[in-house]
Amino acid sequence: MTFFPESISAVVPTFVQGLALSFGLIVAIGAQNAFVLRQGLRREHVGTVVLFCAMADAVLISAGVLGMAQALGKHPQVARALALAGAAFLATYGWQALRRARQSNQLSADRTSTGLRLSGAVAQAAAFTLLNPHVYLDTVLLVGSIGAQQPAAMRPWFIAGASFASMSWFGLLGFGARRLAPWFARPKAWQVLDGLIGLTMWLLAAMLLRHSLGSI
Repeated sequence: MTFFPESISAVVPTFVQGLALSFGLIVAIGAQNAFVLRQGLRREHVGTVVLFCAMADAVLISAGVLGMAQALGKHPQVARALALAGAAFLATYGWQALRRARQSNQLSADRTSTGLRLSGAVAQAAAFTLLNPHVYLDTVLLVGSIGAQQPAAMRPWFIAGASFASMSWFGLLGFGARRLAPWFARPKAWQVLDGLIGLTMWLLAAMLLRHSLGSI
């Protein structure tokens, strides 16, 4: 009778860690987010664009976590080194987010350009997603190396949390574009969001550092 509560108590933190990490990395002013917002504002192929971006992230995250786990399982010292490097990266990323929180930024989308056919929308979504080198650093290397630190039974939940964050964010941008566009155009909103992201990244860095040092 105690298995179910114990399982939930293990699953939830792992799911939330994956969700927070992915959300912190994906929420940034960039071409991909601007494109999804633009499609949402124009109400053009929104579902397809959102699904493509989210599924691409999910595939890359899964490949990163499972592939890194298999590779690092044979080399625990390398796993520990990557965990420490990941903690340093998260701390630096958090510091950069807090710096951005002191600046004025906004996310805007071009509403004046001509409409796209479905094939054109998918092609642009693919370009913004797969031709960006940072997506591989974030999903495959960073999220993958951190997810690989989880126990084998918990890795699917970490992947689920990270993928859910991606799906939720792109869905919010695409389907909520008309309501959210004025909010995204306000620099203050991004300052608050960057502040929260910075603190979250520092918390995740501390957790990862504790885990890597505790395994010594």
